[in-house]
Amino acid sequence: MTNPTPNGEPAALLEEWLGSTLPEDAANWLKSSLADAETAGSDQGFYIAFGTAPRRLGKATLELTSQDLQKADDACSGWRPRGLSVDQAARLLLTLRRAAVLGDRFPGWLDQLIATGDVAEQVALYRGLPLFPLGSRLSLRAQEGLRTNIKTVFESIAHDSPFPKEHFEENTWNHMVLKALFIGSPLYPIQGLDDRVNPQLTRMLTQYAHERWAANRIVSPELWRCVGRCPNAGAVEDLKRVLASENELESDAAVLALNDVPERSAPVEELLGTRSTVLERVKSGDLTWDRLGERVAGASAQ
Repeated sequence: MTNPTPNGEPAALLEEWLGSTLPEDAANWLKSSLADAETAGSDQGFYIAFGTAPRRLGKATLELTSQDLQKADDACSGWRPRGLSVDQAARLLLTLRRAAVLGDRFPGWLDQLIATGDVAEQVALYRGLPLFPLGSRLSLRAQEGLRTNIKTVFESIAHDSPFPKEHFEENTWNHMVLKALFIGSPLYPIQGLDDRVNPQLTRMLTQYAHERWAANRIVSPELWRCVGRCPNAGAVEDLKRVLASENELESDAAVLALNDVPERSAPVEELLGTRSTVLERVKSGDLTWDRLGERVAGASAQ
């Protein structure tokens, strides 16, 4: 996918949403700040506005309709601004306006801005990765962000964004998925998860599962989403163990994973035959990986 231009539709949408949300005095402040951000000289005006946006505009969540979310996806395929706050939207809009001025210097400038930002600033900027120009030159900065153990920062890169699936090489992608499991972050909001399954990822995840089992620790049912589509030699035996679990989330995950196996052997068919009722839920669309992921996240939050 080609990244949108800095003054393209995503910026226009952000401006529209903020314009319909902010009171007049806040809207006037933002308008003035955007003009400063577009000034070709010093970055000072941008930095002041970027740093004070939460105090000036507040942190309320933008109330976006289903139509708004569809417009976002139309403007930048895969962009999902669910839960975007007013200050985050303003910071993204300011950054997009500044990017138009900086041109080819933007990636280096953004790298420094993120490196020196606080957690809230980093979250806002990482959420903007799919919107920014020169996306292929932002991959290293995104990879650096994935090293954090702060879930909000990690998820601002990994979740609800087309950037990782479009720009990460296989090794980076695989370690992002494994890191998500390691820090207890859901997998279902990761875009492209099913399309980018690969043998190395399957090997890493099954090894991780075995280590967890050996330590008598819980294995997230979502892990098996990345195993069924690309099973290794021991995958069926692993899934047989998960299928026998008394935990419904785990056994449901095993059925989903076994159903995803590309070439079903007799043992796979036999295992699925023992869960015909659950398999019917899969076939009807009542049981999906995304719905299972939501249930897993809900159970973890309790």
